[in-house]
Amino acid sequence: MANKPSAPTAAPAASAAGSPGAAGAVAAAPAATAAVPTPVTPHSALFAWLPVIATVLLAPVATWTVVEFVVLPQMEKKLSSPPPAATAAQAAESSGGHGGGHGGKEKAAPSYEFSNVVVNLAGTMGTRYLKTTFIVTGPDAGIKSVFEGEKPRLTDVTLNVLSSLTLADLEEPGSKNVLREKLVAAYNQALGRKVAEQVYFSDFVIQ
Repeated sequence: MANKPSAPTAAPAASAAGSPGAAGAVAAAPAATAAVPTPVTPHSALFAWLPVIATVLLAPVATWTVVEFVVLPQMEKKLSSPPPAATAAQAAESSGGHGGGHGGKEKAAPSYEFSNVVVNLAGTMGTRYLKTTFIVTGPDAGIKSVFEGEKPRLTDVTLNVLSSLTLADLEEPGSKNVLREKLVAAYNQALGRKVAEQVYFSDFVIQ
């Protein structure tokens, strides 16, 4: 007795038929997941605005720092420094005031001082007198030692010249210039050479 061929089962076919649908469902799942937008939270929005907020807050601070520590010191330095012309003038004045050996002001001429010389004026019967202090200058660097060495004689010469003056002589215009010439001539004549050149009065009182 011949055996009947058994009918093929439908399970494998169904499994085969169902496999592509299942794979499509699995493949579509990630795509659907990726398409969902990420929700925006307050924290994420704050982080996104942080660079802008930091720029707005730090800009005034940076500006103040630059002005305070860079711009203002440079302006103060420029304002405090004298202009070139003033600097040159000050340098010239400074070099001139510290010695004539470098092209500055000349040193004071050698001199000798007659201090508080008092004489009676001629023709006043001792009622009027002249009180004066003056210095004698000359080209000789040793004029002071010369006058000190001849002090008694030169003091006598001084008193003779001054006491010969009358009140009318001193009231004449230019009387001091005349007196200067008389004193210089008398000193040089007494010394036998030109030692005195000019006389400068620092005190001249008639009483």
